[in-house]
Amino acid sequence: MFFQKNSIIFAQPNKNRYYITLTMDNNYIIHEITPLQENDCFYLAERLKDSFNYPLHKHEELELNFIENGTGARRIVGDSIEVLGKYDLVLIGAGLEHSWEQHQCKMENVHEVMIQFPSDLLSHSLLQKNQMSSLKKMMEDAKCGISFDQVAIERVKDKFLSIMDAEPGFYRVLKLYEILYELSQQKECHTLSSGAFARARVEPDSRRVRKVEEYINKNYRNEIRLQALSDLVGMTATSFSRFFKLRTGKNLSDYIIDVRLGHAARKLADSTMSIVEICYDCGFNNVSNFNRIFKKKRGCTPSAFREGYQRNITNGTATQRSLEEKDDSHKKKEII
Repeated sequence: MFFQKNSIIFAQPNKNRYYITLTMDNNYIIHEITPLQENDCFYLAERLKDSFNYPLHKHEELELNFIENGTGARRIVGDSIEVLGKYDLVLIGAGLEHSWEQHQCKMENVHEVMIQFPSDLLSHSLLQKNQMSSLKKMMEDAKCGISFDQVAIERVKDKFLSIMDAEPGFYRVLKLYEILYELSQQKECHTLSSGAFARARVEPDSRRVRKVEEYINKNYRNEIRLQALSDLVGMTATSFSRFFKLRTGKNLSDYIIDVRLGHAARKLADSTMSIVEICYDCGFNNVSNFNRIFKKKRGCTPSAFREGYQRNITNGTATQRSLEEKDDSHKKKEII
């Protein structure tokens, strides 16, 4: 174990002679330094395990994670908390906190396949091509995490699992590109974390929508009136409401609430502010209303969210134990 100022670093060599290194910052969120080197395309690992006990963490690479037989486990991605069914497939953006916890899972034959890859595996110039439009959108949405529904998983499951048997090297990289493209074609999926919590900036196509979103993100603490927003983009209130719903898929009031809840969740996770303070600091003017909306949108009360988030933040002893679990549970692992 090595120590640095304001951080704790754990390093343990594994059988492939590289290191899995974890650092812990002032917020006690683990920063995982993956085995990927600058010239690697991706890291592939398959695990068979009987429990979920790896703590809340984040890393600079994107992660595509498939779980089979994880019914009842709970997944945390940013400020999203969801309970797993038999299958789970998520694409998690760079730097986004995530974890899986045991919760109500009683399965003893959990099968996990994880692929970590750098954001430049799909270069910016490549994603600007017309043929890559669906991949470009998926990579943007991945900043907040994407969960693929059961229907989508069934369509791509065989291809995803076949990557373990593909010839290592160039052809396995092609297989990953194929999987990512197939996933980008799926409509049965949803984003996980709020953009405010993930600190993710997803650029809308419309300049008017971009202008309104920037205004809301700067003024979410204050009262935001429909007329002020419609005047901002030179439209009538009625026309603007229809336009915003068409372009974003959300009613304006729902969008504003989601922004405020994202900031509230971030403060619940990162600060020691009281729930009352967070309520008013994020633009809500009534604590009971804040609690009700938070529970409706997040599935738990603000206090329960904070408790659950803190439960996944671990001390050094638990981190080392989880590191050993992560390393020893690999059935197969390769850097491509």
